[in-house]
Order: sequence, then structure tokens, then C-alpha cells
Amino acid sequence: MVIRRIGATKDRLGEGPIWDEATQRLLWIDSLAGLVHELDPVSGDRRDHVVPAPIGSLSLRREGGAILALADGFHRHDFTTGETTLVAPLGLSNPNVRLNDGKTDRQGRFLAGTMHLHRAEEEAPLGGLYRLDGEGRATLLVEDIATSNGPCFSPDGTVLYFADSTRQVIWAFDYDTATGTPRNRRIFADLKPHATAPDGATVDAEGHVWSVLVRTARIARFDPAGRLVRVIDFPTRYPTSLAFGGAGLDVLYVTSISRSIRFEDPSPDAGGLFAIEGLGVRGIAEPRCAL
Repeated sequence: MVIRRIGATKDRLGEGPIWDEATQRLLWIDSLAGLVHELDPVSGDRRDHVVPAPIGSLSLRREGGAILALADGFHRHDFTTGETTLVAPLGLSNPNVRLNDGKTDRQGRFLAGTMHLHRAEEEAPLGGLYRLDGEGRATLLVEDIATSNGPCFSPDGTVLYFADSTRQVIWAFDYDTATGTPRNRRIFADLKPHATAPDGATVDAEGHVWSVLVRTARIARFDPAGRLVRVIDFPTRYPTSLAFGGAGLDVLYVTSISRSIRFEDPSPDAGGLFAIEGLGVRGIAEPRCAL
């Protein structure tokens, strides 16, 4: 196994990597800078797209461009013109609540959850997990979430994994693929005994969940029963999110933090993009948003 830094980008809050199978390019965001990076790892060609900040996550669209999870709701973005258009406002009135991490289900519905910043300990979390369907409707699925992270789906799409970083837990839900409705929430992995919190996540072709343990600079692999089966130490202090990519979907790309609202890492490679090779594991191509 080899971990190496890719390029020279230095994101304040690198997040949301996604591999575009059609173009064989990796996209990821600097959430606080309002940038979407687009990289050809073979040639090194990189393009940067300016979007409204903060951006929580993105989903590539079947019709081209992307859906962005921004502070006030879901927006359509055209990479050619740079135009961003609100398609589904969420009515979030608290300035400390915004959309964060998201992922598209196998049917093309984009799920993204909120984070409640500067929340007092006794204050109830606002927001939750939302689903954007192919008609442009946004529906609240799960409430009482403080810091949404790591939504991802089992290979057959019938299990939704979803984390609350503040509570240091990853949940699993039965996911109705016909309606996009999660049910039967249960604890998949409790990270409190490991003194860390789950951040971004993805699922490999064997149905194992890969989660970033942001507070302990590690990458964890859990089997479908929630057992911790592998841990990888990361070279910078705060890794954030991850996605499989490359021609064989066997390279794990990982983003990181240099200076976010909560964390700061002064090391030279902090905020960089990294590739982990030689894992002996393949990922699954991410679906595109139907909207």
C-alpha cells in the first residue's frame, strides 16, 4: 500500500471527492473557498470552478453539470457558463445551519444532510437529512442531526449508511429503493470508544464501508456487520472524505483540512489531495443525479 499526495492544491476544507466514470476525472471541493476542483490524474490537467461558498457537497447530473448542496438548499450548476440556479430551497432560517455532505442513490436521488454550527450543548439540533428527487422536490427524511456526514449506500442500494459526527456514530437504515425512504435506524458503528468521529464515507464492491476518522487521522474499513476490519494511518492531521476512482476504481482518493472552522493543521501537506494505492479493493461507480 502506498499513500501519495496528488498535485499541489491546498484546500482550507477539502471535501466530497467523486469520480466521474465518463470523463475519468476526479472532482472535489474546497467547501469554505467555494471551489470545485476537477482533475485528470493521468495528465495532471486541473480546472477550478468557482461556486457560492460554503458548499457542502455535489452530485454530477445525468444531463451535465452538477447539483450543489449550498447553505440554503439544492442548486443546479453549469460548469461551462458558471451559472448557479436554486432549484429546491429548504427554508433554513438559522444562519448557523447549512447543507453539508451528500451522496446520490442508485435511482438518481441526491441525499444531503445539514450541519448546525455554533450550537449550544443544550440546544436541539436543527435541520436533518434531505432527499432531492428527479422532479426537483426536497423532502426531509431524518431530523435531530447535529453534523451530517458520510451518507452512502450498500452495493444493491437497500442499505443507507449515515453519520452524525457530533454524536460519533454511523447509523444504518433499510432503504426503500422505490420511494427513497429510510426506515429501521440502528447503530452500525459507534466511534466513541475510539475517541474519534466519522466524517466522509463510501462503500466498496464487497459491501464494506470506508469511513474517515477525522479526529485521529485514520481511515477505517467496516464489514457489512459493522465490525472494524482495517485501519490506515493518514499522513496529515485531519483527513475528511474519500472516494474510489481511477480506471479500475481501485485508487482511494482522500481530501483533507488545512484550516477549517473547527480544525487547523500547519503541516506542509495539510489541505492536500491524496491517493491510496495497493489496497486490493475496488469501489463502485457513483450514480448521477436524475434532476
